[in-house]
Amino acid sequence: MSTPFRERNPVIIGAISLTAVAGLLVAGFRAQDLPLIGGGDTYYAAFSEAGGLEPGDEVRIAGVRVGQVDDLVVEEGRVKATFTIKTDSAFGTDTGAAIKVKTLLGDMFLALQPSGEGQLDEGAEIPLERTSSPYDVVEAFEGLSETVDDVDTEQLAASLTTLADLTRNTPEEFRSALDGVSRLSSNIAARDDQIQSLLVNLERFSSVLDDRDEDIIALMRDADVLFRALVARREQINALLVSTSTLSEELTLLVRQTRADLEPALREVDGVLDVLNANGENLDESLRLMAPFYRVFANTLGNGPWFDTYIENIPPVPDVGNGLPLGVN
Repeated sequence: MSTPFRERNPVIIGAISLTAVAGLLVAGFRAQDLPLIGGGDTYYAAFSEAGGLEPGDEVRIAGVRVGQVDDLVVEEGRVKATFTIKTDSAFGTDTGAAIKVKTLLGDMFLALQPSGEGQLDEGAEIPLERTSSPYDVVEAFEGLSETVDDVDTEQLAASLTTLADLTRNTPEEFRSALDGVSRLSSNIAARDDQIQSLLVNLERFSSVLDDRDEDIIALMRDADVLFRALVARREQINALLVSTSTLSEELTLLVRQTRADLEPALREVDGVLDVLNANGENLDESLRLMAPFYRVFANTLGNGPWFDTYIENIPPVPDVGNGLPLGVN
């Protein structure tokens, strides 16, 4: 028989509860290492410098977060970054890596640049020749300080004084030109999105042209054949055009010369047409009545250059001399 919960040792129950809470806390802080919650495939990348990258920074592919940086160590004068990827997206064996700026406050992220066929093996290292680091601002300012130390301040001051003297008497046209250039640059900056869209469309257009280069070449070849045929037939086409022009001139001359003769003839034809139009009903009736006669006539003469005729109800003529009917031997 089991012991009721209230009668059990509270010390043991408390110890078990504290152990369970501690385990949950550890699991919460190390959730990314758990096989079901965290995990992923581990890769390495070699950089010439860290460039501000730190453990915990994001790993992105095409701007999408796919993992994080786990560790950074210095080995043989280079930085070796360990990062974990958890994604179904494939990236080839020639994939590169770059450290890029995430925010203006200096946050960085590791950007993978997929390339090549297949899939990069788990645990593989991206070599130094396929990685790039951002420009170090600290080194830039150090180089600037060294450059400033080498600058001849007196000569620089004299140059600025000369430049001020020259611009003091600048013509109004030159100032207007500078103002126009400033406005032009402002307009270009304000239309950055449209320019970007134009560049994207130009890239798509060039891609389409690149995909259809064979068709364009074939079209040019066909056009070349057509132009060669036109050049070869140039004399024939020219002769045809000249003959057409000559024919037109001859027809024009013929009409001019026969106009006096054609006018009476056309007038007579017009009179004939008036007569026909006036007797149209009579002509229609005549044609209707002649149709049966033409049908019988055609049937009679349809056997050749002779025709057979049968006359009914006419008695034979008697042969008075021989006492026999005509036609009886």
